[in-house]
Amino acid sequence: MAERSGRADDGGMTNNKQIVEQFITALFTNGDLTAVDRYLDPHFINHDPPLPSSPDGPEGMRQAAEIFRNAFPDWRSDQQHMIAEGDLVAEHFVAHGTHRGSVMGESPTGHEVVLRGVNIFRITNGKITERWGRLDDLGLLQQLGLAAQSMAATAPA
Repeated sequence: MAERSGRADDGGMTNNKQIVEQFITALFTNGDLTAVDRYLDPHFINHDPPLPSSPDGPEGMRQAAEIFRNAFPDWRSDQQHMIAEGDLVAEHFVAHGTHRGSVMGESPTGHEVVLRGVNIFRITNGKITERWGRLDDLGLLQQLGLAAQSMAATAPA
């Protein structure tokens, strides 16, 4: 392995992790919608759009971030784990924010909402070209009052 700055060459995996971390921080934690233009390839493919009505490509990610930022102005995404192999980066995150704006037809509650999820990003030539993701959609809907809590959580003891 070649050495750079005293570290083994990892084939760009450290750089790929930095790209993903910077993108998520800029877009979802800081609410910088222009991050889409800086980090996503123009032909970006979102295999699992975060919202059913999201447009294809980079605009779908921009729209999702804008909706969440409007509903949860203090939205923050914290990476719990990041793992890179080849051109892929897997991210396990916990995001949270205070429900202060309308989302999915639900009026603001003032409650803190937590969203957990896992994303896999493909990085090509320094740009994010693909995303696969699984979010705790049911947990989010339950916290917003749009889905019933699980029977185990609501059943009397």
